[in-house]
Amino acid sequence: MPHRFPQEAVLRDGRRVLLRPFTRKDVGPLHELFLRIPEETRRFAWDHVADRKVIERWGRELDYERVFPLLALDGGKVVADATLHRRDRGPLRLVGRIKWMIDPEFRGVGLGSLMVNHFIDSARAIGLKHLNCMLISDLEAEAIRVLSELGFRQHSIPGYGADPDGNAHDMTLMVLKL
Repeated sequence: MPHRFPQEAVLRDGRRVLLRPFTRKDVGPLHELFLRIPEETRRFAWDHVADRKVIERWGRELDYERVFPLLALDGGKVVADATLHRRDRGPLRLVGRIKWMIDPEFRGVGLGSLMVNHFIDSARAIGLKHLNCMLISDLEAEAIRVLSELGFRQHSIPGYGADPDGNAHDMTLMVLKL
């Protein structure tokens, strides 16, 4: 990744956070972040993040070339986790996929945009041609709006996703051509 870490950033409300990659020693603080996310949001996460064993596996299997996990910290407290996923071969090897979760107390202050912009810069530097993100249309309207402002294009797919109870949800694929 082209950025040097750790890196301090100032949010729109004046708070400062430290950005740096996730390491094995961050398993506990990252798990605590996920437990602070309301259950009605957390249940839609791509992984069962309430299970500490999942986060421990991430710590054991770190491979920054395949998944680059970026944390935002307020003191020693993890307040956001964002990941850039990429493949080393196949037709999607030039496409990166991004995901993130932000502490409710740090939403709406530019932290998500800050982290996505880091990934945009990184993706360009490593030769990716596109970035994408799949979002639940009705639950993540604000994220869709923010990504649109950053230049991502929306592609809505009715009934493409399902919640843990099996109810269908429209999904929005956001794609940025780099």
